Amino acid sequence: MIIKSFNTWAFKREQPGNAERLPAVVAAAIEAGKPVPFVLYWGKGPRQHLDAPDVACLDYLGQLAARVHQAYAPGAAIRLIFTDTHAALNGHASAAADAYFGAVDAAARERGFASARLSDVVALAHEAVAAAPEEAPTGAVLESLIACAAKWYRGEGSTEQGALDYHRMNMIEKRAVAAAFPDAVFVTFNGSEFRDLFPATMPVFYMYSLRRGVGVKPWFITTEAALQPAA
Repeated sequence: MIIKSFNTWAFKREQPGNAERLPAVVAAAIEAGKPVPFVLYWGKGPRQHLDAPDVACLDYLGQLAARVHQAYAPGAAIRLIFTDTHAALNGHASAAADAYFGAVDAAARERGFASARLSDVVALAHEAVAAAPEEAPTGAVLESLIACAAKWYRGEGSTEQGALDYHRMNMIEKRAVAAAFPDAVFVTFNGSEFRDLFPATMPVFYMYSLRRGVGVKPWFITTEAALQPAA
């Protein structure tokens, strides 16, 4: 019943990855008498301030947590992992990233969510990532990353190099996240075409971002788009 409370089409955009791991995650939470843990990346787009899309996404995550609470009294523990490493790669000034992440963090904490910086997660999981083998992106993944970089990459070098650097970072970061949060559900607003970028050992919940039918990440959405009904 706990898994069914959130694993519904009201939230998911497709079936979870590593779904067979979900019962173990829930069972570990029940045994410990703790909330079911969820972790997700939160990135940086053009905006430096909190706006309607961010609030809508946080409220949507709150709805998921409420559903879990209805089925299981300790509820859900949601943690945002601010991708400061990706922001730096994409050419965002650290002050701008800090301002945006700080504003989102304040709104998240008002809803009972926790947060972390991805750079800190990687630093703390040094042993888990130190010997990580080099992984080359598949053609389809690289094409998708290059297309994303063409929209958002403002760092040094070509968009192709930016996409390759982004992939290389993710191969390290996904191991760090798995080491730091081994008993959590990894939530993403991406689809399964990017599965290689996510922790291999964690269940992956492919979730809409603002509401059912909307999959664009909130930090890339304009206020006007956030207020429009889903098609």
